[in-house]
Amino acid sequence: MRHGDYRDITETGFDAVSSIGRLEHIGVRNYSSYFGFLQSRLRPGGLLLNHCITRPENRSEPSPRGFIDRYIFPDGELTGSGRIISEAQDSGLEVLHEENLRHHYALTLCDWCANLVEHWDEGWQRSGFLPRKCGGCTWRAHGSGARATGSSCTRC
Repeated sequence: MRHGDYRDITETGFDAVSSIGRLEHIGVRNYSSYFGFLQSRLRPGGLLLNHCITRPENRSEPSPRGFIDRYIFPDGELTGSGRIISEAQDSGLEVLHEENLRHHYALTLCDWCANLVEHWDEGWQRSGFLPRKCGGCTWRAHGSGARATGSSCTRC
């Protein structure tokens, strides 16, 4: 197992590669080269696990004025799973399974939000950049959006 920047990997022939939370920061225009790079590092029949956050459709472009793009993923770019699957397949990867964990993410987000609110003052003191009086306002709003997906979370 190795944790690091994918661009530093020179070896090939891996049985499996996992990409967790990376695709959001690659940029849609770079998907082809990213998936091509990962495919080139796998042995024939090797497996790629790609875990990322997506939009519920493929048409939206990032909006600097949008809440998610501005406050939650300011350096990220989200798109729909259909576009991601097409790019992976066009790079020579065979998609064997796709799963939407949106409702599970809502529960995870609920726990993150509750933890952040509970430890806000400590986080503020450690970081020095969190707004002193916010108490997790942005993440509370994001948690409220998660509840709209069907989560029963009421802690944020």
